[in-house]
Amino acid sequence: MSTTTTYVDAEFAGLATFLTAQRESVLAIVEGLDEAALRKAVVPSGWTPLGMVEHLCGAERYWFQHVVRGQMDPRPWPPSDEDAFVSEQPVEAVMAFYRATCTLSDEIMRATSLEARPVGEPHPDLAHYAADVRTVVLHMIEETARHAGHLDIARELLDGSTGLGPR
Repeated sequence: MSTTTTYVDAEFAGLATFLTAQRESVLAIVEGLDEAALRKAVVPSGWTPLGMVEHLCGAERYWFQHVVRGQMDPRPWPPSDEDAFVSEQPVEAVMAFYRATCTLSDEIMRATSLEARPVGEPHPDLAHYAADVRTVVLHMIEETARHAGHLDIARELLDGSTGLGPR
């Protein structure tokens, strides 16, 4: 195995580890919240924890399926206004969709070189996040971590819990 191959494998493993950790944080933070809490907005902008998880489903689908692969799989329910960060879908359906979408994102990531140019076209305002697959993965780490932080705050406001999720 060449030094270059070893470096690329280590880089991929590091990126995958950090993305997985952020996703696990999202799920750990909302774990144990009842349906009322998952649907309750605790900040003035009106987003809900369940809506944030559904938004992250949309981000995973957009970046890995649309941008990297060039084709999105159908949603399990009709499109909604994901930008509203509110979900009307059943809690278990959203959580299952998030897990399944992350699994598919991982498959796409494993099947694509970090140096590869994405196949799909991102929105022009977001093109700087799609220079290559590496940039897409870094953006998804950032996106997921940002929203995990939002969820941390919401959880503390909802029930006082802090320090949730893997660290």
